[in-house]
Amino acid sequence: MTSAALADEVEQLKAVALAYEARHFPIPDFVLPPGVRMAVNFTLDFDAMLARRLANEPPMQLAKGEFGGRIGIWRLLEMYEAHDIKVTIFTPGRICELYPEALRRAARAGHEIADHMWEHHVPKDKALEEDHLLKTIAALERVAGRRPVGTRSEHSPALLRRQGFIYNSSTSCTYTPLYQDDENGMNRMVQLPVHFAIDDAMYFSANWAGSKTAAQRLLDPDEVFEMWRSAFWHQYRLGGYLNFMLHPFVSGRASRVDMLERLIVEMKKLPGVWFPTCEDLARHVLARHPA
Repeated sequence: MTSAALADEVEQLKAVALAYEARHFPIPDFVLPPGVRMAVNFTLDFDAMLARRLANEPPMQLAKGEFGGRIGIWRLLEMYEAHDIKVTIFTPGRICELYPEALRRAARAGHEIADHMWEHHVPKDKALEEDHLLKTIAALERVAGRRPVGTRSEHSPALLRRQGFIYNSSTSCTYTPLYQDDENGMNRMVQLPVHFAIDDAMYFSANWAGSKTAAQRLLDPDEVFEMWRSAFWHQYRLGGYLNFMLHPFVSGRASRVDMLERLIVEMKKLPGVWFPTCEDLARHVLARHPA
């Protein structure tokens, strides 16, 4: 590659990066409600076996996903309710057909039921994408008694806004709530960022996303406890935000539920820790820091 061609490629990359940056609007001097020093969202990606099936994974992997619907989700709900913590459950619409009683139980207890696509993917065809989202909204409304207002997906912001969604929780571009536009600089929405460093699947899943044997990791829950407690302490000192992305088929195992409970007990020892649903936090952002 000539120096001129390299310089041209660098300029193109810079233009793409600047365009991406221009779509994201961090909130300067982000303020939490009075008396709150830190917000912690506990979110459950309740995929069961759907994500495993889409990846054409073998039967044992499918069975692992099924564990999340039969056992894991119930254990986690019981634990969170014992601590009076409301969580956000991002779930595909098809889960409403597979495990409706788990979702009804969660909704009755005051947990938020939010969108996670119809079958854990967003079709490229726009008409089919809209069909998937509308089916998911209808399914979630049937089990929860209300329409979802949040999503963890790559659905187009224009479609989401038309259907009344107020937030997405799918980016890792920063560590506090922000606003994000679509590629045309329109359809601004609240984003509640997540990160793989506080995603249970990164630590407890053999053969995750088709990884090879050498890359597989099944860590001791005590190791993960220390890493997550450290992440919490760092943000608590700053006065900030954490969004835990958990999966019932992963964190619903008994030793991991116990680890999460120990983490919650540590968090609740400190003053000013708020455990909102994602909807609660998004509505606070919209009210306190309007776009």
